[in-house]
Amino acid sequence: MKTSRKKRILTIISISLGVLIILAAGIAWYAYHSVKSTADDMYEPVVKPTYVSTDKDVPKKPADTSNKDPFTVLVLGVDERKNDAGRSDTMIVLSVNPQKHDLLMFNIPRDTRTQIVGHGTVDKINHAYAFGGVSMSLQTVEQFLDYPIDYYVKVNMEGFARIVDVLGGVEVNNPFSFDYIGHHFEQGPLSLNGEEALAFSRMRYDDPRGDLGRNARQRSIVQSIMKDALKFTNLTKANDLLSELGQQVKTNVTFSDMKRFVTDYQSHIEKIETIEIAGSGQRINGIWYLLVADAEKARVHQLLKDHQLQVPKASAGAVAANDGF
Repeated sequence: MKTSRKKRILTIISISLGVLIILAAGIAWYAYHSVKSTADDMYEPVVKPTYVSTDKDVPKKPADTSNKDPFTVLVLGVDERKNDAGRSDTMIVLSVNPQKHDLLMFNIPRDTRTQIVGHGTVDKINHAYAFGGVSMSLQTVEQFLDYPIDYYVKVNMEGFARIVDVLGGVEVNNPFSFDYIGHHFEQGPLSLNGEEALAFSRMRYDDPRGDLGRNARQRSIVQSIMKDALKFTNLTKANDLLSELGQQVKTNVTFSDMKRFVTDYQSHIEKIETIEIAGSGQRINGIWYLLVADAEKARVHQLLKDHQLQVPKASAGAVAANDGF
């Protein structure tokens, strides 16, 4: 009798473990296919010529993520309205180098005066998107920096607020107190919901540093979102996040590359370094522009080039003892 009871208990335990394993496998399968489905929705390839820098020391081939190469990303925050192509309200360049264990991030001020590649005009750099979409934006940024861009990520700014809400908000440190479109932002540490984060990232006319101040606030939000996304564990909201990403984000990053970024890159990025592009404001034909001197463009180009520089394998191995974000 006792033996029979033991068998029944073992059978129940075995069945229970089997059910748990099946459920776990089912959840993993569902999560994988949900993410892949979202990645497919987000994927939007871009057609443009391969940019070749005038600097002979800049790599002429695109980054090979299967080899853990450093790579560059252009993040476009786009205001798209009905019957309007929209403009890139935000332009942020990311340089990712797992061998150096950090990520370099900087804004290109939206009013920067430069040649719009493929349009034959000199205009504000954020107008490139209105004239020729992602492709023209990428080509214009590449020429401005004299450096190739491997990937782009385009985010609908209105949808950005919903993504922030799903992540549970963002934490920022506000340098000064201000009011903007019905919101009051105290100086110091703040917890912002999506609508507040969008307003916080847009104000510039009351900022003593103008566009540079706004750019700094945008970078602080992007940093917070990146850290929160990497730690996101709320499975009940995972579907909501995937749904918002699928609708609000477009990119030429493939699902295979996304998996590599998580498995081969993410654990190697320990810090985020930020820099600013300096310029001087000037009115030309009644329009206000930010003029960036050639020397400043050369400085930013060199910083980007140095950050993308690959560390020799032996040296990289010697400094890679303590990885982790």
